[in-house]
Amino acid sequence: MACSVSDTPALKDLPKVANDLKSQLESFNTGCLRDVDTNEKIVLPSAEDIAQEKQHTALLQDLEKFQPSVLRKTDTVEKVVLPNALDVAAEKTQKSLFDGIEKFDASRLKHTETQEKNPLPDKDVVAAEKAHQNLLDGVEHFDKTQMKHTTTEEKNPLPPKEAIEAEKEKNKFLNGIENFDPAKLKHTETCEKNPLPTKDIIEQEKTA
Repeated sequence: MACSVSDTPALKDLPKVANDLKSQLESFNTGCLRDVDTNEKIVLPSAEDIAQEKQHTALLQDLEKFQPSVLRKTDTVEKVVLPNALDVAAEKTQKSLFDGIEKFDASRLKHTETQEKNPLPDKDVVAAEKAHQNLLDGVEHFDKTQMKHTTTEEKNPLPPKEAIEAEKEKNKFLNGIENFDPAKLKHTETCEKNPLPTKDIIEQEKTA
């Protein structure tokens, strides 16, 4: 539908342009513009992108060319497993529990009154809480400027001569045990003696 002359806005109704902006646009010198070369960058896909694209295309082609006629008909066998004795017993117990809850007679309940107790802490608890709070306040508001600078002296006293000699003897003794050569031992035979008692000793034993 064509617009009538009455629908065209009048010159006074058109938007006005500020005088300073209009003068700037009219006096703008295009020679001040700098020539800029536009560099068009084309980022080539990586080897992984190409491989993924090929795999996706091959998958789509396989789906499009798939022949349902190659499918083999199969029969679904539905198996119904009967519950065992434990499952039946658990089901009966659960059902009896639900029946007891649904058929519960609330009129058999006894009326009770709830007493809310809020015992105040005793003297020892209050004192312990105050001591704990004072300790926390002392730590939080501790003034480090009251601390004195101290120098730590590291002492490493050497052992006396007697201790060194005793340590040497101990090490020598341990080395002798560790490095002992059993091949240097001499073969010996043990003679076990079991002397019989004499006649006098037997008589004394009888009379005792």
